[in-house]
Amino acid sequence: MTPRIPKAEIPAELKENLIQQFGSAPEPVEVAFNHPGAAAASLDFAGRMSTWDAVDEGLKTYAHMAVAAQVGCSWCLDVNYFAALNQNLDPAKASQVPRWRESGVFTPLEREVMEYAEAMTTTPTTVTDELSASLLDQLGPAGLVELTVFVGFANLSTRVNTAHGVTSQGYSDACAIPLATRPEQPRVASPA
Repeated sequence: MTPRIPKAEIPAELKENLIQQFGSAPEPVEVAFNHPGAAAASLDFAGRMSTWDAVDEGLKTYAHMAVAAQVGCSWCLDVNYFAALNQNLDPAKASQVPRWRESGVFTPLEREVMEYAEAMTTTPTTVTDELSASLLDQLGPAGLVELTVFVGFANLSTRVNTAHGVTSQGYSDACAIPLATRPEQPRVASPA
């Protein structure tokens, strides 16, 4: 699918760096550069988040994938599955994130992190005091703040990508195991 907004030219040095990192320039970045200030701010914040270390990178990857599966951002699932391989996460396990509730491969902490990510993504949010307290005990205050901000940014990214019509670029094609599909959720009809 072609993005709903045309791709813009991105600075040459940035494009070279992205191609070295991903093999091609990510479409969300190309689309975002229609507004260079917004693109730069988003990239800057994402870069700053990558330096945070209060929460394990694997947990954050699973959280982002859980958000992406819930929102329906195939680009984020694609690139985060690719990232999971680069973080030496088990690809068979990472492939199960879209159906984590039905899968028995995740630890209790991983399950709580994905539950938290989904609860933050639901509108209105459904984060409970109990879930928050459990994660606070396991991750500490800095860890829970980091996870919360990370999931908030994942929501921003996934929703922007889906609104812009950005879909999978095939980054996960290098992965030997395909991503599991998310189970169908019953749709509730809106009152007339």
